[in-house]
Amino acid sequence: MSLNIAIIGAGPAGYYTAEAAQKQWGADVRIDIIDRLPTPYGLIRAGVAPDHQSIKAVTKRYEATNLGAGTRFVGNVMVGRDVSVAELLDIYDAVVLSVGAPHDKPIGIPGDDLPGVIGSAAFVGWYNGHPDFAGLQVPLSHHGAAIIGNGNVAIDCARILAKTVAELEVSDIAQHAVDALRGSAIRDIHIVGRRGPHQASFTTKEAGELGHLERAHPVVRPGDLPPIEEDAALEPGHRKMVTHLRSFADLPRGEKPVTINFEFFRRPVAVEGNGKAERLIVETTRLENGQAVGTGELHAIPCGLVIACIGYRTASIDGVPYDTAKGRFPGDDAGRIFRGLYASGWARRGPSGTIGTNRPDGFSVVEAMVADGLAAKGGDAPAALDGLLAGRGVRSTSFADWQGLDAAEIARARPGAPREKIVSVTEMLGLIG
Repeated sequence: MSLNIAIIGAGPAGYYTAEAAQKQWGADVRIDIIDRLPTPYGLIRAGVAPDHQSIKAVTKRYEATNLGAGTRFVGNVMVGRDVSVAELLDIYDAVVLSVGAPHDKPIGIPGDDLPGVIGSAAFVGWYNGHPDFAGLQVPLSHHGAAIIGNGNVAIDCARILAKTVAELEVSDIAQHAVDALRGSAIRDIHIVGRRGPHQASFTTKEAGELGHLERAHPVVRPGDLPPIEEDAALEPGHRKMVTHLRSFADLPRGEKPVTINFEFFRRPVAVEGNGKAERLIVETTRLENGQAVGTGELHAIPCGLVIACIGYRTASIDGVPYDTAKGRFPGDDAGRIFRGLYASGWARRGPSGTIGTNRPDGFSVVEAMVADGLAAKGGDAPAALDGLLAGRGVRSTSFADWQGLDAAEIARARPGAPREKIVSVTEMLGLIG
């Protein structure tokens, strides 16, 4: 008798959990990977920067998992709307929530609701062609843009705004984003962080890329850099990243028309403007015991676009315990919410780590299932789910359907680009037929 497991979310966390279950039980497990979109791969498709194609090669591994015996992709099904977690727990022997953290955290300052203030999940989803954000209005008519955050997502957003159309067109950036960026007036990009270069969480690769853009010049104020001898205390990888920042402080200005300004020791305190964002007010800070402390000195950054890259939250689901303060599902270190219900990836630990960090999460969840003595209760769970969805008029999609969409996107690609994403669920379903 086979175990039946439902995994909610077809991103990295979901696929690594499925892979772990396949390795644990082999032919004795049936897995349904359920996603609200007709397309799999989650943040690999809609979160990884379009000009970082090598990272997206991991989907080949997920494809192999999905093609394993007894494993299905069930797309276009939203848990909490089309089917409840309680119903899934009745049908399956275990349910794993691998839904990520798709919602932006609010900045929490006056004016953060003005038009022109956008969270990074929305902005990244816009240029990556996520159906939820394809229609987002991104104001690009002002010369300034402020990006709040000192992590890789902030650099991704800055790089997309700074690149030439020619640089962008050979990626899988959505065509609507290319068209909008073609007419962008943005020339001054500001990456704003409360602390300094040593506390920034950029990776070496992401920081280094900014030094090789065709039309953009990265700028670091020399006075924001600590004494060079203090770099010795950093981890080697972090030290290399800071070396890039030091090199930006020494670069000649040249004639490149776009500047990417690292605004270290700046704490956002307000967004101001007449009915829309026109400037970000920041307070100069200093470090005390590693923490940013305001000095009272205020400075205005002119900008018509403010992108907040300050973190994400998991959406709550009816019938599932939820930690409002942390924005994720509560559970133990193994990802166990209670016996039979588990969480992996960002839904379990919050938005942290790399894509590969989700792999041990998936394996720990399966270990928890084994420790819980998970046993098959019988029945054909995939057939039961199909029957329930059909009775409600829900049209689910399969992995074969995705393969057809994949081929269509590749066929539509611009010259030199890997694909042109279909950004409308209605169009996707129409192509599937």
